Amino acid sequence: MKKTTLLSYFSQTKRQFALAFIGLICASTSVLAQFKVDVSGVGLTQLPVAIATFKGEEAALQKPSIIVQTDLERSGQFRAISLAGVAMDELSRPDFVQIRQKSADALVAGSITRLADGRYEVRAKLWDAVSGQDRGDYRETVAAADLRLSSHRLADWVYEKLTGEKGVFATRIAYITKTAGKYSLWIADSDGESAQSALTSSEPIISPTWSPKGSQLAYVSFESRKPVIYVHELSTGKRKVMANFKGSNSAPAWSPDSRSLLATLSRDGGSQLYQIDVATGEAKRLTQNSGIDTEPTYTQDGSKIYFVSDRGGSPQIYKMSASGGSVERVTFGGSYNISPALSPDGRWLTYISRVGGQFKVQVMNLSTGQFSAITDTTADERPSFAPNSKLIVYATVFQGREALMTSTLDGKIKAKLSGQSGDIREPAWGPYR
Repeated sequence: MKKTTLLSYFSQTKRQFALAFIGLICASTSVLAQFKVDVSGVGLTQLPVAIATFKGEEAALQKPSIIVQTDLERSGQFRAISLAGVAMDELSRPDFVQIRQKSADALVAGSITRLADGRYEVRAKLWDAVSGQDRGDYRETVAAADLRLSSHRLADWVYEKLTGEKGVFATRIAYITKTAGKYSLWIADSDGESAQSALTSSEPIISPTWSPKGSQLAYVSFESRKPVIYVHELSTGKRKVMANFKGSNSAPAWSPDSRSLLATLSRDGGSQLYQIDVATGEAKRLTQNSGIDTEPTYTQDGSKIYFVSDRGGSPQIYKMSASGGSVERVTFGGSYNISPALSPDGRWLTYISRVGGQFKVQVMNLSTGQFSAITDTTADERPSFAPNSKLIVYATVFQGREALMTSTLDGKIKAKLSGQSGDIREPAWGPYR
């Protein structure tokens, strides 16, 4: 992966290290609004689900049955059972003997109807194919532009009905592209579709991070010819400078209550962690050492901070109290571990580890300290958890091109979000809407 750094006097290794620390990864990508989702891998306990073609969807631009099927497969929890083009709606009386012969445990069928005002009514029913029992009905009326989002919400409904846990298909991801000398910050559905540009600049944009409620993004922009942290209101497009101190301002991370941002500032010399009050802009220093401290992230309860530091001679992940103080090293496997992200349920840590010159996504069980690489690729970057803690999105190089991937925590099911041309970078998975 091509990388750029402000520190031209570093050696190549130091350049990459400092770059990873302050997040100065410049995208080398093209602007894409459509993505192809390729799902690969086999899970151990996938639930077989049959999804019928929805009545009326042949006339619609969006096909709910296909979207629901792809969402469920991408989660790693389900295996789609083909019904060979069989169309059913929510009022159909399925032949459960035939459905069971196809080894399906559940069945989803439904319809979409275009109303006189141009909106669409989406209906669906979920059945237990083993017992033949009705598991519930779904109904929603949406604008034509929201038909895809409604399909994601339907997939979330099916996911929760069958697993007891919330789905994440209706959530969003943010990412960065670069094309023709322009950098763009994009917001897209969790599968990469329906992308909309939030910001375009002739200078790099990096490190997007979602506010806890999903209404704002913090990021670093170089439009002032130096790294400056902005907070961007997605509904209005309004933004404000959050950190423009002397030197570098980088690696923003929201507190769980949205009242403050963690950041790496070099205003007082060196690159250290600070807590910035969102209302006042005042910065409080949290770390003091001669090395580089960066890439901070809060635990879900806001009591601790995980971050990267080279205070031990090489970049490793540490943790400390959210108010600062003594630190505890977290990673010990390998000499280069960066880009920490914590699962919302507090059970897992994902990060990038350099192993034999290859950069791979690792997942650590925080209760046991055991960890393992979950990818076969060799240039992974910036993993980010889905809000239900079940999936990870990350950037990588796949078949010679930069792309986004999602993976289950065991690495068994992966989905590639790839554009028709060019590359995409810097993913961040947003919270529940």
